[in-house]
Amino acid sequence: MLKQRHQVFVALFAMLDGCVVLLACYLAWWARRLLVEGEIPALGVEWVRQPLAPVVVPIVLLGLWAFGVYRPWRNQSLWIEQKQLLKALLFSFGFAIVFLWAIGADVLGASARPHVTVGGLSLDAGRVQIGLLVAIATAMLSVLRLGVRFALRWLRKRGRNLRHVAVVGVGRLGQIACRTLTRNAWTGLNVAYFISHENRSDRKTCLNRPVYGGLDDLEKTLDEHKVDGVYLALPNSEASKLPELLRRLERFALDVRIIPDVPLRYMPQRMAVSELEGMPVLSYRECPLYGLGGVTKRLVDIVGSLGGLVLFSPLMLVIAVLVRLSGPGPIIFKQRRVSLGGETFKIYKFRTMYHVDDESGPDPASLRDGREAWTTRNDPRITPIGRWLRRTSLDELPQLLNVLKGQMSLVGPRPERPELIERFKEDWRGYMLRQHVKAGMTGWAQVNGLRGETDLRKRLQLDLFYIRHWSLGFDLKILWLTLFRGFVHRNAH
Repeated sequence: MLKQRHQVFVALFAMLDGCVVLLACYLAWWARRLLVEGEIPALGVEWVRQPLAPVVVPIVLLGLWAFGVYRPWRNQSLWIEQKQLLKALLFSFGFAIVFLWAIGADVLGASARPHVTVGGLSLDAGRVQIGLLVAIATAMLSVLRLGVRFALRWLRKRGRNLRHVAVVGVGRLGQIACRTLTRNAWTGLNVAYFISHENRSDRKTCLNRPVYGGLDDLEKTLDEHKVDGVYLALPNSEASKLPELLRRLERFALDVRIIPDVPLRYMPQRMAVSELEGMPVLSYRECPLYGLGGVTKRLVDIVGSLGGLVLFSPLMLVIAVLVRLSGPGPIIFKQRRVSLGGETFKIYKFRTMYHVDDESGPDPASLRDGREAWTTRNDPRITPIGRWLRRTSLDELPQLLNVLKGQMSLVGPRPERPELIERFKEDWRGYMLRQHVKAGMTGWAQVNGLRGETDLRKRLQLDLFYIRHWSLGFDLKILWLTLFRGFVHRNAH
């Protein structure tokens, strides 16, 4: 129910946002004609033919989706939502401008555009129009979301737009269910009362809500106190009662939801429910990148790696020459690493050490938490040019080829050597969950400074946080932070 309701809400909101951006395109064009060209546009063909709209509207909607603006904001403050909206719009309009420039599109007709002087600065009227569009669209979308928020609050304070539910279970799980539904006001669900998970109960209240008897009085309670849905939050000790409860609830036209008594520590990723020929399947653990999300991430990887290779090719050529001059040995260092699903591949880096044997390294049996496999500060094996490459992370630029080949992603947990993974998977609970996504050139742990000789436990926690909360917007955020935190860092050596 929640998922379906949210999908409808998202579709309606996206349609409304699209209409607002389209209106902003018209208003920006109208304001340009009035303020810059000194004429009031008459109704006619020009009002219908707006060349910016077909480009800007879809890009803005995709940007809002990528930055998670359409996800449930639960109990977040207005300021947090507005800040995320502003990030999404700045990125979307920036991408739209770069896209138009890259394809050489003159959608505003440069030859026919006059210039206007503002404060001694001559501005192209088309650029004025784009600037007006960004300002108008941002203001209108911000006001729209504020209006929706305040409207929903006003309605719900007056008991409107609510669906009342009963929670069966007054124990720890039932109380968690009540608090969670209460915090997530976006659902419009209100816990009207509890029913005890025991057969009989003299308890009168739970979390300031009435408790109407126990399971023996289930039918009577639901008949006398009408609700729209029931949440079954039985503790594990009462799980055997569930089939009988579901049978008894069949006579009521209610939405019925089951909350399993499974601690969150055993749910490392989002849990989803699917169906196969009527058989319910609870996804306890699966890759979060199946379906459209995985396709979108791969497209970003292809475009990003190709763009990076083109952009950094002159620099990579210079580095290749410097590595060749640093001493004998190959320019590109190759080493076995592990990525999605435990698959091994050869990772590419510029060689930064004096050459002995690319595949050689410490005896795995001698490793202590894997730290001997990593370089340390002032490691004597590193060449002078290699030290600079490591400090600036430029030695990892060849991994753009790994990304283009599909062996890695631009964003993900950093890949480790197979022998280290064999040790870590026994010593660190949850470590293998890192392999539910492709290894990445940069990641959430790296932009938070966990590189080199840093705490393995904290690094693992951030990697699992990334997997659990993955979204395209999260990837774009990490790529943006990498520009400022990912290249040069005190822990890079």
